[in-house]
Amino acid sequence: VEDDGSVRANRLAFSNYFMRPRRLVGVSKVDMSVELFGQKWETPIALCPAGSQGAFHEDGELAVARAAKKKRHLMMLSTVSSNSVGDVAEAYGGPIWFQLYASAKFEVTTGLVRRAEAAGCPVIVVTVDQIAPSTRNTLRRYRRLDTRECSDCHTGEPKPNFEGLERARGLRAGLTWDIVKQLRSITDRKILLKGIVTREDAELCLEHGVDGIIVSNHGGRSEASNWASLDSLPEVVQAVGGKVPVLVDGGFRHGMDFFKALALGADAVCIGRPYLWGLAAFGQDGVEQVLELLKRELRLSMMTAGARSISEIQPSHIGRVR
Repeated sequence: VEDDGSVRANRLAFSNYFMRPRRLVGVSKVDMSVELFGQKWETPIALCPAGSQGAFHEDGELAVARAAKKKRHLMMLSTVSSNSVGDVAEAYGGPIWFQLYASAKFEVTTGLVRRAEAAGCPVIVVTVDQIAPSTRNTLRRYRRLDTRECSDCHTGEPKPNFEGLERARGLRAGLTWDIVKQLRSITDRKILLKGIVTREDAELCLEHGVDGIIVSNHGGRSEASNWASLDSLPEVVQAVGGKVPVLVDGGFRHGMDFFKALALGADAVCIGRPYLWGLAAFGQDGVEQVLELLKRELRLSMMTAGARSISEIQPSHIGRVR
């Protein structure tokens, strides 16, 4: 967005923290499992919703679902998926979470929720941070201008509709906290809000009975706030006080990044671009390799810190650069 400051901020924030390693703890066995809404996951690394994955690989979300299933990671599916929620849930072979872009027309929102319910999704993740079209200068610079037929050399050429996406974002500008009550009136699924970054909004989440929060600035693609997700995480965690799960995304690339977020109080950490890079390079195999690399790095980080389980990761394991 604009000068890409929010994207850079997400990555730079990790350099503000360092690990405080512990010795002689005995870390031959490390348990990375976490529990969210009664479901146990082998790691706290979850796959963020990302739209139009068919632009990266012809199998799109189906390849990602198969990889997430094989590596046993939580997966969230975007409203603007290249494949139906039913087909992706079938490929995953279990419950996936459904990310919802609430429409200004509630009957459209209701239809989306019904599809998610039919596919067995136990959680609805409502994105609340993209309320108006943003100035995506980098995206515009990378638009395809060459009008030659790409299929002469390539197959599965994506044709993204940037203008349509921007118009859709603008339709959500009128959303208010009433959306939570409206969703409660039509579904019994857990409701998370994705895009909460302040103490004030975290407190309002509790007041409105939200079941969980994802701290997010949409990977830096939502707003020109230049405020990193990691830097906003502590105040949200403090405001919530353990009453509901807090997840976070935004710029996570390494196991040490995950460790720092967990030490700051996150219950789980979500990735977006890394698994898409794997998808674009090698399809399902690429996604699996990315997940394996990140899981291995998190395990090594925990061993270095002397944390034998996720619950043993504490704020005292990290320090902030002065």
